Amino acid sequence: MERHTYGSGIIGNCAYIAHVEKNSNISWLCWPSFEDSFVFGSLLDKEKGGEFSILPINGIKHSSQYYLENTNVLCTRIKSADGSYKITDFAPRFEQYERYYKPLTLIRKIEPIENQPAIKVLCKPVYDYGQREFTKIRGSNHIRFQSGNIRIQIASNLPVSHLYDGHSFLLSRPIYLIMTFGSPFEAPIERTAEDFLSRTKSYWRRWVKKASIPAFYQREVIRSALVLKLHQYEDTGAIIAASTTSLPEYPGSGRNWDYRYCWLRDSYYVLTALNHIGHFEEMEKYALFITNIAQANPGRLQPLYGIMGQANLEEKTLDFLSGYQENHPIRVGNQAFEHIQNDVYGQIMIALLPLFTDHRFRHQNIEYARKWTHFVLKKIKSTIDEKDAGIWEFRNFEYRHCYSNLFQWAGATAALKISKQYKMETLEKQAEDIRDQAEKHIESCYDPERRVYQHATNSRDLDASTLQLIMMKYLDPNSKKAKEHLAELEKELKGKDGLFYRYRHYDDFGKPKSSFLVCAFWYVEALACVGRLDEAQEVFKQLLKYANHLMLFSEDVDEGNGSQWGNFPQAYSHVGLMNAAYRIAMKLDNPTFFDSLYE
Repeated sequence: MERHTYGSGIIGNCAYIAHVEKNSNISWLCWPSFEDSFVFGSLLDKEKGGEFSILPINGIKHSSQYYLENTNVLCTRIKSADGSYKITDFAPRFEQYERYYKPLTLIRKIEPIENQPAIKVLCKPVYDYGQREFTKIRGSNHIRFQSGNIRIQIASNLPVSHLYDGHSFLLSRPIYLIMTFGSPFEAPIERTAEDFLSRTKSYWRRWVKKASIPAFYQREVIRSALVLKLHQYEDTGAIIAASTTSLPEYPGSGRNWDYRYCWLRDSYYVLTALNHIGHFEEMEKYALFITNIAQANPGRLQPLYGIMGQANLEEKTLDFLSGYQENHPIRVGNQAFEHIQNDVYGQIMIALLPLFTDHRFRHQNIEYARKWTHFVLKKIKSTIDEKDAGIWEFRNFEYRHCYSNLFQWAGATAALKISKQYKMETLEKQAEDIRDQAEKHIESCYDPERRVYQHATNSRDLDASTLQLIMMKYLDPNSKKAKEHLAELEKELKGKDGLFYRYRHYDDFGKPKSSFLVCAFWYVEALACVGRLDEAQEVFKQLLKYANHLMLFSEDVDEGNGSQWGNFPQAYSHVGLMNAAYRIAMKLDNPTFFDSLYE
């Protein structure tokens, strides 16, 4: 069976993300936000999903894609029988008037490379997930697409008749297509597009230049960092798990989920990765998002929220779409918002820990430190004895999960550090008591016969999430207990070439058939932690082959042939790469972030 990979790259500006296929088509774009209907969605239905392509009349002989170095500007080169051309796609983003300019604007620059190939531009946006088409209205140098109150417009220096009728033309000079949502583009086309392109390239290169990135696989870390940055919805600070919905974890599995929401757990990992390279702006924006949620929801926190902070993410299926490679169901919304997942309190505590303990930020948050620490400790204390759905969001099973208790332990540890630094003795005692209780629950998961921590109290199943016991320094990485635990997990969950399964036991949908890529990167971290540094580097190197042609990673990998499955690109997987690379680099050089966190 041939290896399957996703043949697209992404562009974005922290307001939206678009997927650009190697054949030039925009196969996924949700406007005006990540959570809204797609405007182009052929990823889920080639007939109903619309199209925005720039194709040669004589067919594609060869195509390739690459990013301009250290940017999110994507180039697609297409060769046909009568010549070749390059498309440069980008979403404008740069500083202007002391804020970021990030409009709902997509710019495509088409320029000839060899000869004057005959090409045509086809643009057919849709809405309501393909159920609504647009009325096409011709202007003097633009096309307007109108449907109710939704308005999309393309301005271009291409003769409007070619654009309106989809007629072919010889590409003899650079052509610009500027697509906007909601409002027309009213500026010089060529000069403005080139200016926006130059400023966008400069923005991304400055962002990378400001990052502190060790030399270990630096190019791959930079690409993953750029991917993660695009997944923050800057208006609110929310961080989405992926920009897509319903790409199956494995063909026919039914495990097709909508990931266009903000998981508190995922956000913790994303922020940790970005903090490692010295980018803290994202953490400060996320802090505002979490604060607003906590104030609006004084009760239990959900595992995930909408990017505007909305709590109700009711799940429904879109049966009228054919689905990715005819995989159903197509889901919009995510029923996991109803779940109890008690690891989230510890994760928001750790995610925001630098705001209270790092002296670069501490002065801004002294008044807030006591209130926030008290809030989180109260939540952990009230949930510490509960069963929950766990990190893998079981829909019909509840356990007292080792992973959930671990992050309650870690959250209490972080609260203890804050309490000591601010001399808050009452909160210090509360944090110590909660940490002791969490430790008892974690130890109830230990099987002394197999010398391994099971995934939950009163369960013999093993789970890759317990690798975190080593990574979070609950277990001393140098201890015999840590090394034995890792060895037992390897026996049951390790696949070939470093791949790692979440678990092997049955769940709501049967037995998992694909490996979860972030678990493989966790495995790399665990190897580095216990001193198996040569193995860690070798496995890390092996995992890179599971990227697509642009070094973008999916959620899942088929061990049999290395195929990519699941939503794409997956923030979790890129976080895993960055944290694994960071862990190895620090082991090769000096102590890790976690040493200072838990000292």
